[in-house]
Amino acid sequence: MRNGLSPSLIERVLGGKPKYTIAELEEKFPPRNLPEGAFVTRFAPSPTGFMHIGGLYQVLINSKLAQQSNGVFMLRIEDTDTKREVKDAVQIILDSLKKFGLSYNNDEKYGPYYQSQRKEIYHSVAADLLARGLAYPCFLTAPEMEEIRARQNAAGFPTGIYGEFARDRDICEEEIIKHLDNGEVPSIRLYSNGNPDARIFCKDAVRGSISFPENNEDLVLIKSNDGLPTYHFAHLCDDHFMRTTHVVRGAEWLSSLPLHYQLFRMMGWTPPLYIHTSTLDKLDAETGKQRKLSKRHDPESNVANLLADGWPTNAVLEYLFNIIASGYEESKLKGAVKSIWDYEFRPKKIPMSGALFDMKKLEWWAKENIAVMPVDELVNSVVNWAQEYGDSMHKAQIDDVKYLTSVLSIERDNPKRIRKDFITWKQTLSEVSYFWDSLYQPNRDFEFNHDLLNEFLATFDIRDDKDTWWNKIVAIATKIGVKNGDVAMNLRVALTGRTNTPDLYSIMQVMGENCVKERVQGALK
Repeated sequence: MRNGLSPSLIERVLGGKPKYTIAELEEKFPPRNLPEGAFVTRFAPSPTGFMHIGGLYQVLINSKLAQQSNGVFMLRIEDTDTKREVKDAVQIILDSLKKFGLSYNNDEKYGPYYQSQRKEIYHSVAADLLARGLAYPCFLTAPEMEEIRARQNAAGFPTGIYGEFARDRDICEEEIIKHLDNGEVPSIRLYSNGNPDARIFCKDAVRGSISFPENNEDLVLIKSNDGLPTYHFAHLCDDHFMRTTHVVRGAEWLSSLPLHYQLFRMMGWTPPLYIHTSTLDKLDAETGKQRKLSKRHDPESNVANLLADGWPTNAVLEYLFNIIASGYEESKLKGAVKSIWDYEFRPKKIPMSGALFDMKKLEWWAKENIAVMPVDELVNSVVNWAQEYGDSMHKAQIDDVKYLTSVLSIERDNPKRIRKDFITWKQTLSEVSYFWDSLYQPNRDFEFNHDLLNEFLATFDIRDDKDTWWNKIVAIATKIGVKNGDVAMNLRVALTGRTNTPDLYSIMQVMGENCVKERVQGALK
């Protein structure tokens, strides 16, 4: 067995004495007191940009698995990649989760939940690996590693620091001290004993048991520039001491499984169960082929855009959940469940191949959600959206909430005829914009029958009930010699500028006598 470094040299290599022993860390972060079978999951984003719809997809899986098993869902910020960190990215993540009603439980006992604040934990685990000869200090510079990479490419070898290319893999303590005395700061690398000709078997909750070549690369565990861990090492330490039972992440991390299993086994720890999710795809308009949603080219990939356009957050969650659990839609339509939180699903059912993100299907979920929403909830949703995202015209529409409520109440009292023309809060305000004089756009192309409109004005009384009003419409049609629908269509276009609207009588009652008369007179002019 390879000898490790002495305690004094470990202290020099790490730039300080390790704060904890492994035993002390185990005591500091004990197993969680949870019911048997409870899932402990986490969403661990890097604050390097906007909140991607794929991130929301993973949050939903994590949150649901914890909720249905009486477990715990955590939020951990992986802020160790300081070069790529974007200002306000953490706040964007927090705001997104809040707006979608996805809460997390960050028990202080297992914190802190920012990786940049867990340096003492990583260094303590690294010290243990150095002491056991399972890691080593590496003094390779960036130009030296680039030169190694060029040699490997020229020879057709896999790139990386391994085997004969791992120059510092077996340097003695005297050489290490000489480097340190020269002021050189090392990275800490894994001392890998993996054989790529051998296979390692790893378990995935969706895909089952998968075999991979063993990892033989001496990957960096602790970076030299800031003393922070790489993703792989932070994952090992955090998910063990936070007692994570299930790791949900994208399929692009599948190739990391051999390394992660290797790290857990070197520490003598049980790895969590991995769930590698498929990508969210779309049909490309140009090629007609399915491809991954692009951060750069697809606006719908950015959660902030969905919120700014006013998509109902519950509809987005239900749509994503139906991708995760394909039987949800049928159960919801049959009334077997009221929401995603009532529907239990198994990880085994999560799609293995690219799941299609279809905006038309999202529209369907949005219409279904808004159709059964109580009027006061609909009004509040529209008002809240307009206050945060709306322009001056949208804000004008929410100025009189009582009037807006009357507008949005039309045709929402008959469960047998559910109105389904509202999709987003932005589109909802656009759909009813004709109720406001400043937004009303007269139809210049429609050929009005002036005789009909004049007859209507002669008999119009806003106090008429619906039957009386309709009898007058029939009388006008009979007198002029046209169909009843012709009278209604002339009025509809005169009042709204549109040929398709909800119940015309209700529209007139909300608009009021003066508005109705002015718009009909405007059509006559």
